[in-house]
Amino acid sequence: MTVVEHRIRQPRVAEILAARLRNDILSGRLKQGDILPSQEQLLAEFRVSPPALREAIHILESDGLVSVRRGNVGGAVVHLPSSERTAHMIGMVLQSRDSTPADVSAALLYLEPVCAGMCAAREDRLTEVVPYLEAEIRNQAEQFDDVAGYVPNARRFHEALVSRCGNEPMILLIGSLELIWSAHESAVWNDESSPTGSPMRDKTMRAALRDHQRMTDAIRDGNRDRAMRIAADHLAAARRHTIAFGTDKTIEARLISNVDHG
Repeated sequence: MTVVEHRIRQPRVAEILAARLRNDILSGRLKQGDILPSQEQLLAEFRVSPPALREAIHILESDGLVSVRRGNVGGAVVHLPSSERTAHMIGMVLQSRDSTPADVSAALLYLEPVCAGMCAAREDRLTEVVPYLEAEIRNQAEQFDDVAGYVPNARRFHEALVSRCGNEPMILLIGSLELIWSAHESAVWNDESSPTGSPMRDKTMRAALRDHQRMTDAIRDGNRDRAMRIAADHLAAARRHTIAFGTDKTIEARLISNVDHG
């Protein structure tokens, strides 16, 4: 019997250093906005060569965990992973695969109602879910006549719904799809050719606000099935209105950075 020897590649010094710094960021020892120690400090601490240090920083830049500033106030600024960066990456993948906004909204049509059900099932929903949803509804009602703010205000309700479901993987993945859909929705309703002032639009906005309140009431009551049903019906209606007026073209990842998150 012949024994096949598998060579295991040893990590380079730069990769080891990048892994240690990455762990410092992800573990919270380095915070958002912190500046990495100076090159002199890092060289002294880790006893690596300048090229290895530069490569390690480049690896972290590629991960999106630092950005290098030049000049007198230069340095490597720490950035924590975010749903926006995740959404942008997913958006680029979807764009490369010719996925459409309709594909994203179809996914949300199945996934977001699950979040509504999870919110309703939380034992602490009266303190950890309902007040946040009610705050977004009040904001949406108070700024109802601000047509330009309709989409971002409505989106913030959905973002709160997802972010309060209590499951981090769901929050990250579904929240990223929310951002991608929001980018398309904003592009549609901000288009000058969209029916901004039409009775249909006003009717649509009022129906959405009522749905948000009904959804919140179901969650407050702990009625999981009702919350999921209202969410599904609401998303189906929103999907019809936006797809009807928007060109159902390929996802554009560049739009994600233009979304107003308040």
